[in-house]
Amino acid sequence: MGAFSAILFVFIGCCSNVVFLELLVKDEPACGNIITFFQFLFIAVEGFISVTNFGQTKNVIPIKEYLILVFMFFTVNVTNNMAFGFKISMPLHIIFRSGGLIASLIMGVLVLGRKYTRTKYASVLMITLGTIICTLASAENLDDEEEKVAEGGVSSFVTWLMGIGILTFALFMSARMGIFQELLFTKYGKHPREALFYIHLMSLPGFILTAGSIADHASRFTKSEPLMFFIDIPILSVLPRLWVFLAGNVVTQFLCVSSVFRLTSECSSLTVTLVLTLRKFASLVFSIIYFQNPFTFYHWVGTVLVFTGTLLFTGVIGPAAAPSVEQKESDAKHDKEE
Repeated sequence: MGAFSAILFVFIGCCSNVVFLELLVKDEPACGNIITFFQFLFIAVEGFISVTNFGQTKNVIPIKEYLILVFMFFTVNVTNNMAFGFKISMPLHIIFRSGGLIASLIMGVLVLGRKYTRTKYASVLMITLGTIICTLASAENLDDEEEKVAEGGVSSFVTWLMGIGILTFALFMSARMGIFQELLFTKYGKHPREALFYIHLMSLPGFILTAGSIADHASRFTKSEPLMFFIDIPILSVLPRLWVFLAGNVVTQFLCVSSVFRLTSECSSLTVTLVLTLRKFASLVFSIIYFQNPFTFYHWVGTVLVFTGTLLFTGVIGPAAAPSVEQKESDAKHDKEE
């Protein structure tokens, strides 16, 4: 029942989080900074209460060891959310991040000198090809009538290309962060809840750099229309809907992250990877159907390649293999993405 409930809440928390995220970026594509700030603030406050018992419980891993990890984690989260302001659709965002195994393999070879089987390289080739197909298909969907935007005459394609560059940077930074955390936990032992709290707490000062964007979007959120329901709910009739969506995103983000950490303690590495892969696919399909995002035949081909390659990489399908070091690295990296 422990594993079942963890899997259930991974799907509930992570999938609903994507829904609230898309509701926000549909109205305010560049609101990534305010979303990330409140996610971090909520997890930091909750951790101060439950992890440190209002500051009475001492940390196991030294604070100085968290500094590099904090920088990486903050950068990955901010850049991932920032990408929505560069004409990156939710389906492409999900698919692109599903190609994280590529970055994990490359960083494993470059940083740790690891070697992989032919099956691993074949799966990475499938994921790479699938990501390229989806990327090119999304590029074709850019509106030709918006070839030049008002500010500076920058083309839609150039803006979109900048978004792809941001996602690529975040992908490799996330892979490097996974390796760093793996080495950190090897040295001091696994303390995921403590790490989750201190990473988010120590990242908060970094939002000073984005204070202008946060204040601007807070004002826009306040001016948004009230949330309308089929029945009259007085309190909601006066609350700006974007603030309601943000609250839903923050709470479901915490449920998603905490459920993933719990799942890692209840299930095998292959089960965790499979659940996270299926969760992303479910979010992708829902996003396409409910929000009517453009999704062509080539998107489906790319999607099948990405997810089949992911399952092949982890050994869920294909030749049977014993759990390896690179599988553990993949799991650690996926935890950071969630």
